[in-house]
Amino acid sequence: MSEISREVLTVGDLNRAIAASLEERFDTVLVSGEISNFKAYDSGHWYFSLKDEEGQIKCVMFRGRNGQVGFMPQSGDLVEVSANLGMYVPRGDIQLTIQSLRRAGVGGLYEAFLKLKAKLAKEGLFDAERKREIPSHPRSIGIITSPQAAALKDVLSTLARRAPHIPIVIYPTLVQGPDAPAGIIAALKAAEKEKAVDVILLVRGGGSIEDLWAFNDEQLAYAMAQSSIPIVSGVGHETDVTIADFVADLRAPTPTGAAELAAPRKDQMLQELEAIKQAMLQRVRQRVEREAQTLDQLALRLSHALPNPERMREQITNWQLRLGQAWSVRMDSWKRNQVHFQSQLEMLNPQRTLERGYAVILNVAEGLHAVREPGELTVGPEYEIRLAKGNASVKLSDVKT
Repeated sequence: MSEISREVLTVGDLNRAIAASLEERFDTVLVSGEISNFKAYDSGHWYFSLKDEEGQIKCVMFRGRNGQVGFMPQSGDLVEVSANLGMYVPRGDIQLTIQSLRRAGVGGLYEAFLKLKAKLAKEGLFDAERKREIPSHPRSIGIITSPQAAALKDVLSTLARRAPHIPIVIYPTLVQGPDAPAGIIAALKAAEKEKAVDVILLVRGGGSIEDLWAFNDEQLAYAMAQSSIPIVSGVGHETDVTIADFVADLRAPTPTGAAELAAPRKDQMLQELEAIKQAMLQRVRQRVEREAQTLDQLALRLSHALPNPERMREQITNWQLRLGQAWSVRMDSWKRNQVHFQSQLEMLNPQRTLERGYAVILNVAEGLHAVREPGELTVGPEYEIRLAKGNASVKLSDVKT
């Protein structure tokens, strides 16, 4: 066949033919590489290239797909993608249309997470029947986390705001890295041995699946399930889920959320006490009214049945007097109980402690952390001293312990 007799293709026709051939030849492909030239357009679509030592290829991930990634990629990230191979006809560029994207290596971790989750679920560690009830009014609260974690400051701030009268015990441990699971388990055992807290908050801030991997440890899961103290987990952000969350007696979306679930609000407790008081008074009034009506009925019957109405009136008067005296005695008892409860509640008020001549030393640099030991006092940092009638800022020039 001569050159003249062959069909002449336009560039667009040729590119479309190549695109169709690629789509027919290649099914979904799995590709790993390094992201370069990443751009996120206002449309929500992502455009970038995947490269390694031997080459690179253009990629596009449309908005409907990239919304499920869970993080914003950056140039230099090592990723694994599932994609369709094709060609962008207008430019003649071969490209990958990305269907899913994850960090390189995360796939294996996630598969391990799912495998362990299925195993523990089959063993019943996640069953609702074995969950322990979180006390509504704990006498003390334990916190297991890293002393350097930002999550600890958030939790302490929340507890100080909601329930400043509840003592707090911190069990410090690593929460990231290969030694973290053993440290967390040791902290759990220490809390059980001391028996000083009624509920435990297991918390740390957010991070990648690698950062949170200590909370996917199998031995930690068993230790949490065997704990005699109820556990509230607050690991990562709301979208982060770990094995510890499934085993815990209650899962909070964040560390702050864990503190809110474990500590009752002081003002709410006062409202509940007032509601109980009003309910008691209402029931007493109702009982007195019923007894008074019964007394009236008895008086009426007696006045008709007995031949001496005057004598019966005297008896009725005596009964009324005795009832009034009994009612007065009971009311005095209830008032004494009310005064006792109010006194007990007042004893919990930190201001009363200050008015007795005590003071609280707060470390300003650590977010107004209360100083509890002499070793926490150092020369240089600013401290705030809270007294009964005001505050004062001081700096120590010398500390002797």
